[in-house]
Amino acid sequence: MGKSVTSTNQQNDALFVLIKSLTKSEKRQFNLYVGRLGGNIDAKFFSLFKFLEKLKLYDEKVIIGSGIVSKQQLSNLKAHLYKQILISLRLNPAHKNVRIQIREQLDFATVLYQKGLYKQSLKLLEKAKNMALDNEEKNIAYEIVELEKVIETQYITRSLSNRANQLSVQAKELSQQNVIASKLSNLSLQLYSHLIQNGYVKNIKELEFVDKYFNDRMPKYEYKTLGFREKLWLFKAHLWHSFLIQDFLLSYKYARKCVDLFNSSKLIHLHPVFYLKSKNYLLEASFLVKKVSTFKNELTFFEAEINKQEIPMNTNTELLIFLYLYSNKLHLHFLEGTFEEGEYLVESINNKIDQYKNRLDGHYIVLLYYKIACLYFGMGKNKLCIAYLQKIIRSKNISAAEDLQCFARVLNLIAHYECGLDYDLERQFVDTYKFLLKMENLQEVQKVFLTSIRDLSDVFPHEIKNEFKKIHTKLKTFESHPYEKRAFLYLDILSWLESKIQNKPIALIIKEKTNQLTK
Repeated sequence: MGKSVTSTNQQNDALFVLIKSLTKSEKRQFNLYVGRLGGNIDAKFFSLFKFLEKLKLYDEKVIIGSGIVSKQQLSNLKAHLYKQILISLRLNPAHKNVRIQIREQLDFATVLYQKGLYKQSLKLLEKAKNMALDNEEKNIAYEIVELEKVIETQYITRSLSNRANQLSVQAKELSQQNVIASKLSNLSLQLYSHLIQNGYVKNIKELEFVDKYFNDRMPKYEYKTLGFREKLWLFKAHLWHSFLIQDFLLSYKYARKCVDLFNSSKLIHLHPVFYLKSKNYLLEASFLVKKVSTFKNELTFFEAEINKQEIPMNTNTELLIFLYLYSNKLHLHFLEGTFEEGEYLVESINNKIDQYKNRLDGHYIVLLYYKIACLYFGMGKNKLCIAYLQKIIRSKNISAAEDLQCFARVLNLIAHYECGLDYDLERQFVDTYKFLLKMENLQEVQKVFLTSIRDLSDVFPHEIKNEFKKIHTKLKTFESHPYEKRAFLYLDILSWLESKIQNKPIALIIKEKTNQLTK
């Protein structure tokens, strides 16, 4: 019990997580930065830094016991250290991205303006504005134009009337583009939030609500006037809408548009996180519509980009690359039915989870555990499948992964059946049924399957195959249902039933289906 509390504190302490995220070069930079402050090398905040750097788990009792700081002073000293680390990171060349460079120029120009050096200030502002416009940083560009307008009213020149007109037009255009970008980014974020909280649409009423919500909030725009940023948010809004309504072909179309936009504008280096997410949406949509050859080509290309270091690497992108690359490598084995060939991924994934545990959201961890469980289920290693499912079933506060919790329990029930653990099957069934009853959005697929599985316990062995055929017939009707088909995205129940009916391994059934798709 004590261990989980410590672990939670460790996860939640922002300063400790920040220190543990620092690279060797960033730590070296911080040491040099503190040294340059003069007389601060023995300062309390630096002593606290060195102590926390060596600490394995965050524990305030241990910190206070070190004698560096009293309990009353700890909060203020931590806040001061946090600020000093951020200042040091900002000075690090590795973090000098375009946005920081533009902000720096804007700060310098503001200082010059305050000293009354208007001409010098305007020269710097013009340079910063051009950099902002070239790099699609239109919010900062608008700020710069507004400051240019202020300075021009005090720096009187003969060209002021023409200059004032130019700045007014530019400010209006930037303002309009920023408003459209803001409305589109709001819509994209709201749709994403709706998907996380409510999942895919489950009936016609929800579909009508989502469509109305989407159409009512879509701003009016002229496509030819949109820049890179506005187009990206437009495509992302369409992407989340298509995911919500389960139109995965449309999802593929808009994910493709996102990726093509980056490639045509050559702005991957500016927004690597958005690029990585776009690539993942493209792979996910290809997986959902079972475009096997497209998926393989895109995954091969994605891995080549990573190996050639074409995507800027930092602590943020490194984490996303791990999540997206390994999830999709697992997906490839699911698509092709090559489960055994994918077993090598498990050790790498577990090592990476351990490496990134301070920065990895619990939802992503259970998602990876579920995929590993599916891999073992496909291999016929049901006890290992159950072991990973138990990690999900026993996890707490994963409300955002309610769908995942549900399907983990259904797969757990199937894996117990496959293991022949009849003595435990009844208890597993009761636990699963109780959990699913608590869910408000239980699907027909789940209801039919659970009832059918429970009835199997009363069936004579020689009748079991016939019973599987009946269950398969009942569930097959839901495979193309607009709102019920999502059940098969998480768990390929139909392939499992076919494996029981045909006395073939599930991997072979999936391989045969893949061969049919690629013919």
